[in-house]
Amino acid sequence: MALSIRVESLRNSSSLFRTFSFNSFIRTLSTSSPSSSAPQTQNPNKSKRKKKKNLFEVANFLPNWGIGYHMAKNHWNEVSYEITKINLYKDGKHGKAWGLAHKNGLPIAEAPKKISGVHKRCWRYLPNIVKASESSPTLTSSTESGLKVEAQAT
Repeated sequence: MALSIRVESLRNSSSLFRTFSFNSFIRTLSTSSPSSSAPQTQNPNKSKRKKKKNLFEVANFLPNWGIGYHMAKNHWNEVSYEITKINLYKDGKHGKAWGLAHKNGLPIAEAPKKISGVHKRCWRYLPNIVKASESSPTLTSSTESGLKVEAQAT
């Protein structure tokens, strides 16, 4: 009785082995190179999706690693950070950043704070907001020249 059970189990395992070897044979045939008559479905002119950038990858292309420039996340409306300090890790794509928060172009706080989410891939540079260092000298020079003109007139 035990011998007949053992023989049946060997027959079942050998048929299972045959199934696996047959399946592997079919797989090797299916992975062979496609025939030339098969239509090509890939379009070489189709562009790939553009990979979004984290804050450091955006700042990499700005002068002085973006210090003094405004950056914001893509989904933020009317809110941005003016970058004041960046600590980079060796690879140049990771680190820590601090900045002044701005809303509608006006600073919200006076002291810089650590920016959260700098490694998320959703950052953009805001070119239409002028750097604070560029806007200040023009304002002071215009008022100084106005005072000089007034002083010369009297």
